[in-house]
Amino acid sequence: MNDFLLDALRCGLLTDGDHTRIEDVAVTWSRWRELPGAWATAVTRPRWQLALAWPISVWVLVWVGAQFNTTGAVFTPLDVPRAVLSRFGQGAAGWLDVVGGWLRDPAHAGLLTATAWVAGLLWAATTERTLLPALAGWLLVMAAAEGLGYQPAISRAVLVLAGFIALLALCALPGRGKLVDRRARLLPVDVLTAGAVAAALSGMVPLLAPGLALTRLLRPYLTKPARPDPSRPLIPAARPPTELITPPKVPHAGEMRSPSRNESTVADVSE
Repeated sequence: MNDFLLDALRCGLLTDGDHTRIEDVAVTWSRWRELPGAWATAVTRPRWQLALAWPISVWVLVWVGAQFNTTGAVFTPLDVPRAVLSRFGQGAAGWLDVVGGWLRDPAHAGLLTATAWVAGLLWAATTERTLLPALAGWLLVMAAAEGLGYQPAISRAVLVLAGFIALLALCALPGRGKLVDRRARLLPVDVLTAGAVAAALSGMVPLLAPGLALTRLLRPYLTKPARPDPSRPLIPAARPPTELITPPKVPHAGEMRSPSRNESTVADVSE
């Protein structure tokens, strides 16, 4: 593709500005093609992170899925653990009623709104190396949704996530096209790519539990590439033969050395 663009630029079909814009689009597309790999990154976390993410993922998945019921009943985040604890007796879920009453108090609406905003910032801080901000963001969203409701809490968190990424993208516009040499800079393409990865990983949290279960179920049926046998010695690759350079012969003491071609030429010119 680069050769085609260079030929079009030489023929006058493209200007320098068109060539730059096309290259920016090509770079952006090549980076955004890596987004499907975010799922592989999410399921290859350390075991303690997956053990922590499993119950949170199930909790979020059940709560979000219950919002699409046809009965019109309101299903709050605390209804999920209440349904589990009620099987062990009526008094096991009594403390959840106290917590739910405090969260549903209208006097705490401002605090819950700020909690939803912080959840959006935690989603924006999610990277491929750490999934903990996304999990903490979902916990805060569910705490805010207990008092505000499902749609107000989710919409506030998503608006903060999108607004933060858009703000960074606007701040990165002056540095577009500059080289990153001495210090870190904000580049529009990298900002949008990091924001898309953060949004994708945060949105995958409800699907993490069923995805891990499906991955574990299909693992015995997958054919993996062959691994190198550690018991076999490694055979180094053959190097290409190099030309043997004969070192110049150094005359010993008492030997007569014949003049070289350059020395003979210099002698003839001097005569």
